[in-house]
Amino acid sequence: MTSAIRSTSIRYRTLDLVTIAMLGVAFGVVFWGWGKFYDVIDLGAAVGFKPATGLLAGMWLIAGVVGGLIVRRPGAAFATEMVAAMISMFVLGGTAWGGTVLLSGIVQGLGAELIFALFLYRRFDVVTAMLAGALAAVFACLYEWQYYWPDWDLQWRLAYLGFFTVSGIVIAGLGGWLLVRRLAQAGALDSFPAGRP
Repeated sequence: MTSAIRSTSIRYRTLDLVTIAMLGVAFGVVFWGWGKFYDVIDLGAAVGFKPATGLLAGMWLIAGVVGGLIVRRPGAAFATEMVAAMISMFVLGGTAWGGTVLLSGIVQGLGAELIFALFLYRRFDVVTAMLAGALAAVFACLYEWQYYWPDWDLQWRLAYLGFFTVSGIVIAGLGGWLLVRRLAQAGALDSFPAGRP
């Protein structure tokens, strides 16, 4: 009985795959637009402290959190973040960051996925969402230290890590959880456990 329940809970339905693809495309467009906004509003330059740009970076983590909260299958958070990264990189004419967007999607999606896996894909509350956003931010930050900010000293790197993590918790975690709640209330998630009380 237990093995049957476990196998059913990890088996993907066609609807799950379509939802991952649709969420990925939607968030890919959001990522592309956020990138344009990010280019114009340089928060770090505005406040005179470049690591403060991490406060806006949580938006790029939201796809994995939302995908994990809705689909609730192993790999869903990772796949949703990857599709979103690919869409923002290829279909919409690319971004200022080129191919590194795909690598960012890998590490961000992996961070969110690990939190859902830690709870064995059985817990999907606001705390889980915020932890997923936080770990996605930590993974992304470690990657960005090497590829975007290699000349920063340790103090700036740690400040960026703090700002990015807060952004991951608030924008991707809390924001993603609230978005899923709104979709559920609107009836858009009736075919998913996330849409049931």
